[in-house]
Amino acid sequence: MADLATIFKAYDVRGLVPEQLDEPSARQIGSAFVAEVIDGSTDPAVVIGHDMRSSSPGLAAAFADGVRGTGTDVVMIGLASTDQLYFASGRLGLPGAMFTASHNPPRYNGIKLCRAGAAAMAADTGLTAIRDRVVAANAKATAALTASHANSAPAGRGALEQRDMLTSYAEHLLGTVKVTGRRLKVVVDAANGMAGHTVPAVFGALDVDLVPLYFDLDGSFPNHAANPLDPANLRDLKSAVVRERADVGLAFDGDADRCFVVDERGSGIPPSALTGLIAVRELAKEPGAPIVHNLISSRAVPEVIRRHGGVPIRTQVGHSIIKAVMAKENAVFGAEHSGHFYFRDFWYADSGLLAALHLLAALAADDRPVSQLLAEFDPYASSGEINFNTDRAARAIEAVQAHYADEPGIRVDHLDGLTVSARDWWFNIRPSNTEPLLRLNVEGVDSATMAATRDQVTALLRRSM
Repeated sequence: MADLATIFKAYDVRGLVPEQLDEPSARQIGSAFVAEVIDGSTDPAVVIGHDMRSSSPGLAAAFADGVRGTGTDVVMIGLASTDQLYFASGRLGLPGAMFTASHNPPRYNGIKLCRAGAAAMAADTGLTAIRDRVVAANAKATAALTASHANSAPAGRGALEQRDMLTSYAEHLLGTVKVTGRRLKVVVDAANGMAGHTVPAVFGALDVDLVPLYFDLDGSFPNHAANPLDPANLRDLKSAVVRERADVGLAFDGDADRCFVVDERGSGIPPSALTGLIAVRELAKEPGAPIVHNLISSRAVPEVIRRHGGVPIRTQVGHSIIKAVMAKENAVFGAEHSGHFYFRDFWYADSGLLAALHLLAALAADDRPVSQLLAEFDPYASSGEINFNTDRAARAIEAVQAHYADEPGIRVDHLDGLTVSARDWWFNIRPSNTEPLLRLNVEGVDSATMAATRDQVTALLRRSM
């Protein structure tokens, strides 16, 4: 049996296969998931999808076996992007499990879990409870854990249904955002991930000239890692956009829930710029609406939201936090600077492809190139995320705060780590939820200001570690 205690993270389950996550452990997690999320419904079921990794079908089948062993039905949707699984959970009103390790290397796999209606599940909203059930279980204890559910579930094993949700998923996205106007040439880098499965289904109905890069589903990621947050993984897309004289380039991560943009010149566009564009589009439909953004989004994001009559709401980093705040505030849209975009029209869940459709709709309706279209949403210089390996995160944060404590015109807050703000710059340093890392993000009114701030904070951190 794999080491289950270590693979439950802040927002999902993730680890090496088979050392940390294997089929017997997936089966146990499936049983414990039912005990956590099924509340005596007369028709209990769980929807399950998986990505293209070689270990994913077996892990998903084992999880399904654990679910069915409790008398709970299973709806298997097969190959899916994470947002396709969220769609299935929302459309069917069922709790869901998506087997994916997103952008992690090939030997990793994991499970993203949600309650019915694609409601987020994180450490403090169910994951820890599931972990504790599994860690405490032996064969006899597992039977006892599921016995309480057996009284409200059908006798015997749950049924297994195979259902194709790709067509209805594509129809939902296309019905949510209409792309009309000039014909666009679009290069898409799927990184051999699940965008190679979902993009053809959606783009096939659009008036676009699609140039595909790495659409073959291959969990070994033979061309480059499926992590577009790393600029090195955008090189092929940037070259292809220039070579093809395309209007725009789109990059997706391994499970296709994040989207990144390259402009017609082959330059990367910060996710916060796309956030600003989508915010304006959503506010045009619902003036005065709340819009949620995490605290490492560009300062331009709340400025744009206010300028267009919306109400910006700043949150900590993390998808479960964003989703919960959006639901509480009835926010029409939410975003994280890591490339996650959340929509009320999508059960408050994130969809990289829905964000891409918003961009294409705006671009097709405008004569300007994408670089000009997004320029107003990207007025500042950003460092990107800089990571520091350290097991002294608290000490380093204290040292940085002490340095700036007495400087005039400085504002400090601790919403998530430490944020220090001045008139012309700001930075945030926060510990990783899953690794012994400190993450630094810096923004300034221009490149020189940003670089000077970045270098000063970097020096302070290195001296205190």
